[in-house]
Amino acid sequence: MSLGKVAVIGAGPGGLAAAMELAGRGYQVTVYEKQPYIGGRTSRVQLGEYKFDRGPTFFMMPQLLEEMFQSVNRSLHDYVKLIELDPLYRLQFGDVHFSPTRDEAQMLERIEELFPGNGQGYLRFMKEEGEKFNRVSPLLQRPFGKLSDYISHDVFQALPRLNAIGSVYDRLSRYFSDERLKYAFTFQAKYLGMSPWECPGTFTILAYLEHKFGLFHPIGGVNRVCQAMAEVIREYDGVIATSCSVKRVLSKNGKAVGLLLDSGDKIDADHIIINADFATAMSRLFEPGELRKYSPAKLAKKKYSCSTYMMYLGVDREIKMPHHTVLFAENYRANVHDIMTKKVLSQDASIYIHNPGIIDASLAPQGKTALYALMPVPNLSANVNWDEQQERVKEAMLNRMEQEPELKGFSSHIKEEAIISPLHWRNDHDVYEGATFNLAHTLDQMMLLRPHNRFEELGNCWLVGGGTHPGSGLPTIFESARISTRLLMAQDSKDRIRVGGAASPIHKQKEATQWK
Repeated sequence: MSLGKVAVIGAGPGGLAAAMELAGRGYQVTVYEKQPYIGGRTSRVQLGEYKFDRGPTFFMMPQLLEEMFQSVNRSLHDYVKLIELDPLYRLQFGDVHFSPTRDEAQMLERIEELFPGNGQGYLRFMKEEGEKFNRVSPLLQRPFGKLSDYISHDVFQALPRLNAIGSVYDRLSRYFSDERLKYAFTFQAKYLGMSPWECPGTFTILAYLEHKFGLFHPIGGVNRVCQAMAEVIREYDGVIATSCSVKRVLSKNGKAVGLLLDSGDKIDADHIIINADFATAMSRLFEPGELRKYSPAKLAKKKYSCSTYMMYLGVDREIKMPHHTVLFAENYRANVHDIMTKKVLSQDASIYIHNPGIIDASLAPQGKTALYALMPVPNLSANVNWDEQQERVKEAMLNRMEQEPELKGFSSHIKEEAIISPLHWRNDHDVYEGATFNLAHTLDQMMLLRPHNRFEELGNCWLVGGGTHPGSGLPTIFESARISTRLLMAQDSKDRIRVGGAASPIHKQKEATQWK
């Protein structure tokens, strides 16, 4: 017997995680996805015989997703093969190449060799940021829906460690004297689409997570994680309807009651979960004037992340570069300032290069390479004419990449290519202002001040994804799904008690596991 009917808008990682949790507990779940593929920004791009991740390529904390699989009697490792990366990545500062590892002894040796006198700062970083993570992580695992949520033991425990007033860069300056080493532990602010000089110091835990728990590559790409969740959803009789766009969330008496599809079909549901890009969803999925807190005018005043210019290149030769490489601008601070403050294209850009074929032969034929390159750029609030600039940016990126010994002459071997500019993110992928990393993580857009997991404007409506608490990045997106589904199930449990109903045995078992 079904515990209720749930409609999920969007088959991104948050929507799929929520659908998997609910389907595995006995809910009748249908996911509606506008695109002909699943995964959203975490989907696959295929160009001929070459395969790429569309967006995220850094996969960390697989134990979090494994917990979600275990909660529905499955194992992530039955669906996805994970390889831990060592080194984590190669960071290039001019002629200096730094390859961090989570082997502490090797890391100390590498730091002292390249940045003498900074080894002890690394040890302090790992100790102090570990203590902070232990205090902060409980706040990322529960909702903030009302002021009283701040009055709790875990908040008081975390407050002295939050470091929310200073920036990520300020915080790293306590540990390291060499600017390049600071950048090696602050560039992770870009995962949130923010500047290390503006991102709250709380987020130094991003670098800590990499160095403590490692980075992993799922064979087939990070998109395989979304495919795995989809398989579990279907095993529990859930439905994923691709090429099926939602026009409106239907409401009655202040509660969500269903969906109107672009096809004209109306779908009844007990709950609606919104996994579409937050600001785009608020702009399009509700009747004009229905929303007050998230009206178009108020959405336009919010702060958004930067964007990205993406290149997917099918190369008919082998490329022997590390799995992850970051080419830092000569003046990294000026580069970030151009993107985030001046909102102009930087003449001295930083570029990230993903070369997963070095460990994963499934992405391109033998002797060939599926190469991915990303350049952070301003979002569409900037005055950049992408119709004019797209080709220039492409040539600038290729020219910079060609300077690397492993890439010398590679441009003449490009047989397949695709580009995603900020304009494409908005027009083709429904990303508001092309802000690839969603709402910015400023102090006035975090925790209680971020859109709530339980949607504030409509009952029986829930948010998951980077636009709600706890924020952007795959681990926090998965946490948003877990928070929202727990709230949904807790509400249903109370409703059943009020009407004298009983939960099914599987629901009782899972509820006991989740709430103990």
